[in-house]
Amino acid sequence: MSGMDVILLGTGSPLPSPDRAGPSTLVHAGGLDLLFDCGRGVLMRAAAALRGPASFATVFLTHLHSDHVTDFNDVITSRWALSPLPNPLRVVGPEGTQRLVDRTLDMLADDIGYRIAHHDDLNEPPQVVVTEVTEGVVFDEAGVRVIAAPTDHAPVRPTVGYRVEHAGAAVAIAGDTIPCPGLDQLCAGADIYVQTVVRESIIKAIPFQRLQDVIDYHSTIEQAAQTAARAGARILVMTHPVPPPPPEAAPEWIAEAAAHFDGEIHLGVDLLTVST
Repeated sequence: MSGMDVILLGTGSPLPSPDRAGPSTLVHAGGLDLLFDCGRGVLMRAAAALRGPASFATVFLTHLHSDHVTDFNDVITSRWALSPLPNPLRVVGPEGTQRLVDRTLDMLADDIGYRIAHHDDLNEPPQVVVTEVTEGVVFDEAGVRVIAAPTDHAPVRPTVGYRVEHAGAAVAIAGDTIPCPGLDQLCAGADIYVQTVVRESIIKAIPFQRLQDVIDYHSTIEQAAQTAARAGARILVMTHPVPPPPPEAAPEWIAEAAAHFDGEIHLGVDLLTVST
């Protein structure tokens, strides 16, 4: 049986980086491409992975922080304008996702009008079908099941993480969250656990309160590793590192996690692929 491929399309954070696109992860399972979050540059990185907006079976949003939805509008527009036949975009996300879609389509109204006026075979605006979720099975097709559970990124509420199951394997896509029961549920026995992380020791040494504030609603390296160990996960993939580390610092981040988790550990870079 075929497994799953986890492709980190973007491993960045709100801090712009020349090497890291915004947070976005693609899971390929059962012949389907599932996109989790839509950070800056998502379609550029998808093109590098030989994927495109028309191929996304569903877009899953973990939460509505700007860095996770910066290029959501690009996904909507590109899928609509580049699909030869109507190709509705399915979007799954927490409460508030429908409002995000409505506002995004309002923002795109001028562009939509221009394109319909110019192309005789483009007669309708983009079709976006939204399902707002809190927990439970939110996708079940082609032998691929996706389960949502609430996470804790307060004061951002609500937020969700996802667990993708296929062919006896499981991948947890956590999004931004501190340890919480929902996260443990998603990660239990997972083959791959993808977690956004911050490095507390470096952030605390930077005298900028707004940056230090990120510690209390993101998992630290230590917490992510402890979650992986507690859940019995096989592989920990750290993404969205804050602050973004230079390549030579990667061993330090991995060593910090390895003090708490004895499984396989990766510090994500854009286009890293990890398979079950």
